[in-house]
Amino acid sequence: MSAALLSTDGLSFSYEATAPLLQSWSADFQAGEVVAVTGPSGRGKSTLLYLLGLMLKPAAGRVLLDGEPVHALPDRTRAHLRASVFGFVFQDSALDASRTVMDNILETVLYRNESRVVAAKRAEALMEQFSVGLRAGAKPGQVSGGQAQRIALCRALIGDPRILLADEPTGNLDPSSSDIVIQAMHDQAARGAAVIVVTHDPALVARCHRKIEL
Repeated sequence: MSAALLSTDGLSFSYEATAPLLQSWSADFQAGEVVAVTGPSGRGKSTLLYLLGLMLKPAAGRVLLDGEPVHALPDRTRAHLRASVFGFVFQDSALDASRTVMDNILETVLYRNESRVVAAKRAEALMEQFSVGLRAGAKPGQVSGGQAQRIALCRALIGDPRILLADEPTGNLDPSSSDIVIQAMHDQAARGAAVIVVTHDPALVARCHRKIEL
């Protein structure tokens, strides 16, 4: 098997010293696979995504990208990696209610020094693909929960990320919307990305290449 695109080595983290969430946790995530992370509520699944996505620093251990440690890089460097390498789908969609749908989708473009005009064309294509193409001028409060989650997926995919991290992406979706989201994750993996998804959804787990239980 080829070297892992993303991996952890002896990862440990806790919010309280007496209640560690992760202890010496190691795993490999390969390009081209969709991996489900499962486990009971409160076990640290969302925290793990934040560690993998360089939004939190581990208490011990390493996060490696293409075999190189990236967990302890300066904040600015990690922010650049989050914008250029990673895509995030948060559990509650995490859209800015004060900005339009299009502005939410294009949020990371600034950090990649991309042309907004070029990125907007890509955003329009994604919105059409996920059936939110008529909502560019709307605010998040004017769209349904299913539409909001698909808009969040557009935002995550706008930079064609090599690593896609998704936290309960189908948790509040109807079967049709869930299928759209799951297929999009598999399509991104087919383009060479590693897709890591936290979920309690057995239908989603069944469609992943493998499962890791915390």
